[in-house]
Amino acid sequence: MASPLLRLVVLYGGVSAEHDVSCVTAAHVLAAADRSKYDLVPVGITKSGVWLRNDKAIATIGEGGELPDKLEPAGTEVEPLTAIRGDGSSQAVTVVLPLLHGPHGEDGTIQGMLELFKVPYVGAGVLSSAVCMDKAMAKIVAEQSGIPQCRWVQFRDGIDDPREIVSRVVDELGLPVFVKPANLGSSVGITKAHDASEVDKAIDLALRYDDVVIIEEAVTAREVEVAVLGNTAPESSVPGEILPGSEFYDYEDKYVTGAAQLVIPADLPDDVTRDVRELAARAFTALRCAGMARVDFFYEADGRGWLLNEINTIPGFTPASMYPKLWEATGISYPDLIDQLVALALDGHRRRTGFSTEH
Repeated sequence: MASPLLRLVVLYGGVSAEHDVSCVTAAHVLAAADRSKYDLVPVGITKSGVWLRNDKAIATIGEGGELPDKLEPAGTEVEPLTAIRGDGSSQAVTVVLPLLHGPHGEDGTIQGMLELFKVPYVGAGVLSSAVCMDKAMAKIVAEQSGIPQCRWVQFRDGIDDPREIVSRVVDELGLPVFVKPANLGSSVGITKAHDASEVDKAIDLALRYDDVVIIEEAVTAREVEVAVLGNTAPESSVPGEILPGSEFYDYEDKYVTGAAQLVIPADLPDDVTRDVRELAARAFTALRCAGMARVDFFYEADGRGWLLNEINTIPGFTPASMYPKLWEATGISYPDLIDQLVALALDGHRRRTGFSTEH
């Protein structure tokens, strides 16, 4: 008797401000995954936190139909444990592919739940997810690991003095600066502030999304990203460069206007390309990432060289997104990339669950 197909539970949507981005990502992943290998189970989480098994999407996939470009959470309400493990009738191995960008998905919360359920899942574990999601903590770890980055300060609401932060920013970083929530992605809540009054307003905007705000110097540099794949022996892709269509690579540029240009591979000398690929793998390891991550850099050709910007442990994953496009340029197709991530999830789960609990 043939072995049952691996159950691939695709979690998407979520309660963060990046809900819509996740819904787009899920539609493309479900369309690309090899149905001869996987029993696909789309589970959407609404903005209010309700879990829905998308039976209509399952039927559409089974009939060979096309999904919409943006797959909204819909279908039968299910408890999280049932959504993940199923009704118990299947003997198939389950792997969860979390496509939940931002808080309550990319920050270790879902990963912790899956650890308690003892279910393999794609991507970074609890600690790495939490650290990489919190830009302040990620910068602290990167600094301790000797990874170069631009100058920055943080503001913690209720702890730091709001009367001092603006003058500190001007004195230590100069102007302009970028102001962003510590725990969010997709450029949501980010402002480029050109004077003291704009810094003050930008902090107020960022505080709508998080109680920790990161303020970074504005660097005159190229924006280059590298995809990393692996667990204990990560591999890095060719680098890709972003040419923003607006003043900086903001949400509109990424997901609405599409004005930004992605140059893959980036036009860089061979030795510079080698350096950034090595630095990306080093950052991936330093922050204890697993499975996948997109590592974003600034490049000051005539200055400090490579500066780490941030690490995204659940990067955008549509065919037009930088992460899969970088791997395609490196020699791994979109469906093969999904297969490798599933294999890495199973490998990581075996290692984590293989440690003794005896004393």
